[in-house]
Amino acid sequence: MLFSEILGQDHIKNHLTQSADSGRIPHAQLFVGPEGSGTLPMAIAYAQYLLCNNINGENNSGSEACNLKFKNLSHPDLHFAFPVTTNDKVKRHPVSSHFLEEWRELLNQQPYGNLFDWYKMLGVDNKQGQIGVDEAQDIVKSLALKSYEGGFKVMLIWMAEKMNIACANKLLKLIEEPPNKTIFILIAEDEEQIISTIKSRCQILHFPPLSEDAIKASLMKQYDLNETIATKIAHQANGNYNKACDLVYQDSEDIQFEEWFVFWIRSAFKAKGNKSAIHDLISWSETIAKTGRETQKQFLNFCLDFFRQAMLLNYKADSLVYLETKSKNFELKKFAPFVHDSNILDISNELQDAIYHIERNGNSKIILTDLSIKLTKLLHKKSQANA
Repeated sequence: MLFSEILGQDHIKNHLTQSADSGRIPHAQLFVGPEGSGTLPMAIAYAQYLLCNNINGENNSGSEACNLKFKNLSHPDLHFAFPVTTNDKVKRHPVSSHFLEEWRELLNQQPYGNLFDWYKMLGVDNKQGQIGVDEAQDIVKSLALKSYEGGFKVMLIWMAEKMNIACANKLLKLIEEPPNKTIFILIAEDEEQIISTIKSRCQILHFPPLSEDAIKASLMKQYDLNETIATKIAHQANGNYNKACDLVYQDSEDIQFEEWFVFWIRSAFKAKGNKSAIHDLISWSETIAKTGRETQKQFLNFCLDFFRQAMLLNYKADSLVYLETKSKNFELKKFAPFVHDSNILDISNELQDAIYHIERNGNSKIILTDLSIKLTKLLHKKSQANA
């Protein structure tokens, strides 16, 4: 992957290439950035820069054969680890090496893709993947071997926050004192979920969300969009290139999520003193509970974002509002006054609690029904400013 193909983040590109050119290469690095900011493509481009002896800030000046292997993501000294779980193909002890074909397909189609896209690729939406102790044993074995081409070996661990405790403990010593010319690149969206003993052994690089200009320029080039449409999509994407691509194809799960959200909000409004609306909320909870756990978590995160956007609009922070509703007869401007200082923290906490319990395999129907009943009270709460 060429550095020139990666959107924005020029200061990080320069830092990585200059440190490599001067021989100052940390043995363990942690790339932290929000979804769609380019942490994974940057890590692959950096690995290519190191393994192919490229110089002068671009991946086309070193070994031609090596660069060609990277184009197909088939370089023998580039190793991947990522969250996996059992599916129709792998019934037990799943590890990343069992899913390399699907992994390359994802990187080819959606290099800025998220964990939800990856689980859809595996067909395991109802399960939650992890990087477990079996994976750790595979990593130890593969890095114990000499490099095929006599240079660096790079172990790239995507969504490192999905490492369980057993895996992290098994890798601690290896990350602290890896074999000669072995580089670890860990990639994460949520730095706080990575255990401190792993973080303390890594040099951390923080990736900001992409600028609207960088997203707009890429959309115009890649999808041949006119400037007006590209500008609108770039604004809605909020620094997330994966979301921008979904919006181009009208393939964003947000369209379905908005339908669920609007029905939920309307039912919650009616439910105060209205028995039939309570039945609607229970029916809604059953519908969402039938989807996979990853879909449920993704939807609740969408709800969190929706409430935050409504609050920003309510307090006249229009420049920070990027959400545009598509549902008929539902306007963010009319909904915004119901989200205010007296209920936003409680709403946010209840949604985060629901995500926490779903992630830990709680009964989704009970969790969502409980959340819905609490929401009916919170939406009718008066703002202190109007009290």
